[in-house]
Amino acid sequence: MYACERGALLTMETNTPQKTAERTTKLMAGGRRLAPLNILYFSQFLSAFADNMILFVTLAIIKANALPEFYIGVVQAAFLLSFVICAPFVGAFADRNYKSRVLLIGNGVKAIGMVLLMLGVDPALSYAVVGIGAAIYSPAKYGILPELTSGGQELLRANARMEGFTILAILTGSLCGGIVAESSLRLGMVLCVMLYVIALVVSLKIPYGSRNPAIRYGRELVIFFQDTTKLFRSRKTRFSLVGTGSFWMSSAVLRLALIAWVPVHLGLQSLDSISMLTAVTGIGIMAGSLATPKLVPAARYYNAWRFGGAMVVTMLLFPFLHLTAVTVGLLLVIGFAGGVFIVPMNTALQEEGQLSVGAGKTIAVQNLIENALMLLGVGIYTKITAWGASADASILGMAAVLAVMVLYLVMEARKLARA
Repeated sequence: MYACERGALLTMETNTPQKTAERTTKLMAGGRRLAPLNILYFSQFLSAFADNMILFVTLAIIKANALPEFYIGVVQAAFLLSFVICAPFVGAFADRNYKSRVLLIGNGVKAIGMVLLMLGVDPALSYAVVGIGAAIYSPAKYGILPELTSGGQELLRANARMEGFTILAILTGSLCGGIVAESSLRLGMVLCVMLYVIALVVSLKIPYGSRNPAIRYGRELVIFFQDTTKLFRSRKTRFSLVGTGSFWMSSAVLRLALIAWVPVHLGLQSLDSISMLTAVTGIGIMAGSLATPKLVPAARYYNAWRFGGAMVVTMLLFPFLHLTAVTVGLLLVIGFAGGVFIVPMNTALQEEGQLSVGAGKTIAVQNLIENALMLLGVGIYTKITAWGASADASILGMAAVLAVMVLYLVMEARKLARA
């Protein structure tokens, strides 16, 4: 049955807008809408799995080439810089074209980045190309969700599942990356390319979605910054942008800091052991994402700030940890709190953004804010690490920054609750 439905949906390229709308309506009827969502989740899992394998493959390359320890931050910053530079354009690209085809292009560019790494191109440059692919991929990945759901609570559930599959990919991809990188770098790189190609092929089975051919890229740069201003003027979307940005900034810095923190506090040196510990956070985020609909209803998304506060408190304990079991428990707590923190705000942003500036453009603005903050955080981390700052200092500093942002969310949440 699924094959028949996909075959019908994939003939929409030459259809009129009316026929496209009719097929979209049929797709939304009954339980059949779950099929394209499941395909989207699977494609996202494969792509994100490879994304996270790359980090540990790259870390192994850095160690093999005797590059300075802080160079892993340079590589991560190159990836994030690609996101920031592409942000003003990729949202328009996602809205102008069929989103399932945009997913295909994004995975193709990621695969090219991995081929460059296999050919011996500098890890930072290769990872920057992967970042371009990820920047293309992201607006379409989230922008298509409102088209495959009926909004509200169903969109919240779809976001929760998307985050769940993403975090599962972070977990398993990090584990696999650490294990494979210890045994065979070449195998790790080949596996990443294969996964991107499979994700590319799978994306062919996702319904086209909507598009707006009238969009012109020449004027989109100005419009993008107008959209950014518009989203920040809305208290609801501003709250979500600050919340999701603060989460990803703290997560990016914490992940890098843990790579340096684990050998010092726990005495673990191998890449597979470090990858296992960093992946533990992913288990918590996945659990938190899936539990979100019961803990924070879509209509009260602003209550998610409480779980950001829980992240801050837990991060403050890390300088005092020396037992692996306790560390695992606290990483699970951080992950769970982070999952519940981010999902409601993603949902609120997508709902409001789709009505105001468009789904793809909203996600592109979100990517700009999140990746600019991550780039700032990773850049500061890389700089202070090069100066000799400890991993403890980095984690405490990130906890302080997150605390300031959560305090802002608390003040905004009170106003939103009264609105």
